[in-house]
Amino acid sequence: MRIASISVKGEPALGVRTPGGMINVTALDPSLGSSLRALLERGPDALKALAARVAEASGQQVVADTEFRYRPLVPEPGKFLCLGLNYVAHASEATYETPKHPVVFTRLPSSLIAHGEPLVVPTCSEQLDYEAELAVVVGRTGRNIPKERALEWVAGYTLFNDGSIRDYQKRTHQWTLGKNFDGTGPLGPELVTPDELPEGARGLRIQMRVGGEVLQDATTSDMIFDVATVIADLSVAMTLQPGDVIAMGTPSGVGAARKPPRFLRDGDLCEVSVEGVGVLRNPVARAAE
Repeated sequence: MRIASISVKGEPALGVRTPGGMINVTALDPSLGSSLRALLERGPDALKALAARVAEASGQQVVADTEFRYRPLVPEPGKFLCLGLNYVAHASEATYETPKHPVVFTRLPSSLIAHGEPLVVPTCSEQLDYEAELAVVVGRTGRNIPKERALEWVAGYTLFNDGSIRDYQKRTHQWTLGKNFDGTGPLGPELVTPDELPEGARGLRIQMRVGGEVLQDATTSDMIFDVATVIADLSVAMTLQPGDVIAMGTPSGVGAARKPPRFLRDGDLCEVSVEGVGVLRNPVARAAE
């Protein structure tokens, strides 16, 4: 199942992508609500109910792609946790040692944007960089989760572009400021449930294309810490909750490491793709003065 957070005629809704098009499930069954996070908070039976309702839809409440807009998949996650340096080659190009434990930082909801929305170059910097990432959406509450069962906590997978203002990121040892500029965190477009992908989303090709040029190209099997390891590790420190998002880090090829550096410019088009998950596409635009 492929679930989306959408807006139809200005109203938030949940959508499910089917071979016949996007179904507005909020209009189909208002009891399902319009929030992915709220739906997940109801427990695993809520996703089963959603799947059953969509199977019964028979083409009802299909909206054309021109009749809706995507919202960030989880517009207000309780936690948005990101991994740094989770691919060996990227750690090397960033001149860091390969980490022995997951390197974790946070994203704020105010930085998130949807598929199709402009990725914003701020007026204070020319160093907006791209980072193609696989992201995990947590589906249930858990603490001290054993690694061997950790994938049971995955509601699904989506795409993330960890847009980074590199000069602000590197001003101090803490990356938070450079990772949280408004309009720099595209998330979506759809949640792909685990049954449609290999276990732990391993072995999937991940790419970043800018203006059609492939600038990052790897596989999710290259991650240093896999999905199960990360969920277990994070849950030692904090309670994971439905709708939390975990971005799994980026492979090598980022703009800052290129010679000369390749930062994003007004008019560029970023495309994050992960095999089986989809494409997250965002134009790049300079912020208004």
